[in-house]
Amino acid sequence: MQIQRTISPVDGRVYVERELAGPEALEQALTRAVQAQRAWARTPLEERLAIVERMVEVMLGAVEPVALELTWQMGRPIRYSPKEITGGFAERARYMARIAPAALRDIPAEELPGFTRFIRREPLGVVLVLAPWNYPYLTSVNTIVPALLAGNAVLLKHSAQTPLVAERYAWAFQEAGLPEGVFQYLHMDHERVAQAIADPRVAFVAFTGSVAGGRAVERAAAGHFKGVALELGGKDPAYVRPDADLEFSAVNLVDGAMFNSGQSCCGVERIYVHEAIYEPFVEAFVAETLKLKLGNPLDPETTLGPMVRTEAAEFVRGQIAEALSQGARALIDPRHFPADAPGTPYLAPQVLVDVHHGMRVMVEESFGPVVGIMKVKSDAEALALMNDSPYGLTASIWSKDEGAALELGAGLETGTVFLNRCDYLDPALAWTGVKESGRGCSLSVLGYEQLTRPKSYHLRKV
Repeated sequence: MQIQRTISPVDGRVYVERELAGPEALEQALTRAVQAQRAWARTPLEERLAIVERMVEVMLGAVEPVALELTWQMGRPIRYSPKEITGGFAERARYMARIAPAALRDIPAEELPGFTRFIRREPLGVVLVLAPWNYPYLTSVNTIVPALLAGNAVLLKHSAQTPLVAERYAWAFQEAGLPEGVFQYLHMDHERVAQAIADPRVAFVAFTGSVAGGRAVERAAAGHFKGVALELGGKDPAYVRPDADLEFSAVNLVDGAMFNSGQSCCGVERIYVHEAIYEPFVEAFVAETLKLKLGNPLDPETTLGPMVRTEAAEFVRGQIAEALSQGARALIDPRHFPADAPGTPYLAPQVLVDVHHGMRVMVEESFGPVVGIMKVKSDAEALALMNDSPYGLTASIWSKDEGAALELGAGLETGTVFLNRCDYLDPALAWTGVKESGRGCSLSVLGYEQLTRPKSYHLRKV
């Protein structure tokens, strides 16, 4: 019997212990899922919608214990944890429910005398969701809700860091009246996950995580002719043009870079600032960063919690040290943040200048509270630097000129282009990445396409 242990970054103690599923448990779960999905696919959409809405209400009614579990598992300050449920989780679930009737309706072909022709969207079957710890509800709801609404069964494997999230989903769906077997979870190791991916009863795999993890998923799925959606890493850039609202840009970019201790796939990790406003922007950015309070995430006054693991914090410390050895300057004295302590997950935020793309901190995903800021002379230089990355998830432009943003956006190699906003998923828009940021599309009406298959009806009247 294998035991999975979740170490809390809050105090380093074991917070959760769970038994990992063996081959028999996986076999039983997939058998149940296949049987349950057949009946679920015949369930009217109106009934599916009602169950999802009840699930959301159940979760909203349990915000306080859910938020506390979340903080203990992954370290986000308790002042912010409830918003993952009351904000993005509820917003995305309800939006995907609202658009489901239109997204799933039959697509008619043009009229042809003597024929009835249309395309119907059918569920795939069993959808396997592999979800991460950094935004455990937000990343998983993007697939779970539309997959269920489309008539699929869902098997969820959540991160070993946030196993209680999977259990909360199961509880909420049970309370909402979802038929048994339509949604299930398993705590699994890599070997069992690979087995699940390769199983012919799994029709689609949605993975959110690292590039290395995405490659492992693709290897496990290779040759099995099934869809795979991959939301992977990011090294998301921002460009502050000379006409930007300086104070507004600085405040929002600090939030985009440092919120959740920088542990966001679409967090801002590098900033390019036009030389005309470079110095005042950097000054404003540093001043805003110094307002953060690093400490115990259970303290309501804390605005910056620990990173998820000591190893993650040490990785970022290594990037910073290497950049400093290559000529970068650090503008934040870690002593301003007394909770900062090498050898622990508590890491002070850092702002680096005199950086360049020969430094790992400017090209390699940090996934922590550090950002490098570079001076540029033109839009063209900024565009070239923004695209100089193996990643392509989001990019943000800070300017009063929407036309300039649209022109720059046309040249950006990213899935999302922001103007005067960053680090946000709008459920009405497609969430997708290019290059090593992944493949596939979730949210929006397009999000239903990868979770269904088209079936054409070509009916001749005689």
